[in-house]
Amino acid sequence: MAQVLEFKLPDLGEGLTEAEIVRWLVEVGDVVAIDQPVVEVETAKAMVEVPCPYGGVVTARFGEEGTELPVGAPLLTVAVGAPEGPETSGPVTPGPSGARNGSSTLSGSSSTSSSSSSPGSSATESSGGSGNVLVGYGTGAPAARRRRIRPARLDRTPTPSRALKVEAPVPEAPVSEAPVSEALGVPVTAASSTAAAVSVAAVSDGPVPVVSPLVRRLARQHDIDLRRLTGSGPDGLILRADVDGAIRQAEEAEAARTRTAQAAAAPTGPSPASPVAASPAASAAPAAERIPLRGVRGAVADKLSRSRTEIPDATCWVDADATELMAVRAAMNAATGPSAGPKVSVLALLARICTAALARFPELNSTVDTEAREIVRLPGVHLGFAAQTERGLVVPVVRDAHTRNAESIGAEIARLTELARTGKLSPAQLTGGTFTLNNYGVFGVDGSTPIINHPEAAMLGVGRIMPKPWVHQGELAVRQVVQLSLTFDHRVCDGGTAGGFLRYVADCVEQPAVLLRTL
Repeated sequence: MAQVLEFKLPDLGEGLTEAEIVRWLVEVGDVVAIDQPVVEVETAKAMVEVPCPYGGVVTARFGEEGTELPVGAPLLTVAVGAPEGPETSGPVTPGPSGARNGSSTLSGSSSTSSSSSSPGSSATESSGGSGNVLVGYGTGAPAARRRRIRPARLDRTPTPSRALKVEAPVPEAPVSEAPVSEALGVPVTAASSTAAAVSVAAVSDGPVPVVSPLVRRLARQHDIDLRRLTGSGPDGLILRADVDGAIRQAEEAEAARTRTAQAAAAPTGPSPASPVAASPAASAAPAAERIPLRGVRGAVADKLSRSRTEIPDATCWVDADATELMAVRAAMNAATGPSAGPKVSVLALLARICTAALARFPELNSTVDTEAREIVRLPGVHLGFAAQTERGLVVPVVRDAHTRNAESIGAEIARLTELARTGKLSPAQLTGGTFTLNNYGVFGVDGSTPIINHPEAAMLGVGRIMPKPWVHQGELAVRQVVQLSLTFDHRVCDGGTAGGFLRYVADCVEQPAVLLRTL
């Protein structure tokens, strides 16, 4: 007998709690193989394809493209095994409980699995699972099933629209408040508004089923009463999409009230000073655009806010003559013969200078453990570099940069930059950095005060390299000048250490031969 198995959004690691559906790779009715990618999702750090650990026929999908789902929410259901009776050949219909099709499918799959499996078998074994394990789920040994205790509900016969229903007649009474249906945003199928109000009061006494604390926080920030929302998730679970919808409805209602007030305050006819009345289009103010802080933009906002809140940072900067560094780079790239390697970028040379400077000043290659009140000096340098992409600012990490030369660092930077532009960086390639190099000179600016990439202790910023008047060997000359700025965590070191680090970097830029001492 066919089993309907539910595949949930797995834990994608690195503390990620939700993902946005970018593109479905399968349709309902498609046959999928074990470990076949079924959906492409975008997290706060990367876009990944999620494989399904079951093989069979897709019977349902949960969420449209552009929808955000929390980790653990259902993605799709798969019918595994050949059907044996006519009852499995069609879609699952609502049973006596009157639940909608999606709920019946889930409950039916659970009962089918338990009734068709013997005590020594599991759904994974019967489905021919791959045994491959992603973070948070897999098809190996089956997990022990525990009965889920659901909170008591006033009405155990939900309708397909999950509207409140009052079957017993309630004596009519004068109602002075607005109808409950308007407050809830759902139809009330009762003979009177008083009956619906009684039902709402009874429901509000019980617990509110919410998918995650993030949804509760979002509701608090926008003054949304979760007890007045009807969840679209399984068993009435309130999802983020439900709260977003309530926020949009509140904004639209506020905009409508504003337009009504403006129309009531506007004069009914042309003023004596103006023979022609202003048109409605000219008098209406343009609506402000609201852009949700989610995905990469939301992750960047959270991290920068945390950095400014937790880290007491300070910034020092210096101008350096980069003429000799540019000449050395030109000579390296002009070399021919068997020993000539790939082209070396300015960023690769600066990265190599940073690793040499961190070897001299290891205080800046550290982090602060606030709970233990300890400074943790890290043994290796995992160098992050800022890269601007269509999805926003990302910081790929060059692992073990202290063991690489300029050519190796340059090759790894080029590889990670290409992955960043195509959106194929994995979460592991975007985390674990110990020091960040930010080349904002590519945007045509000279200086900046970078924000430290939490939980690191420092970031080096590099402005554009451009011809400027400079005193060289006692005479005024036109030289290639660059501004270097260092933002550091004042808890890990004082200004003397930060100034020594920055001065060493500037000396290497002005006289690249200084690097020979550390090679």
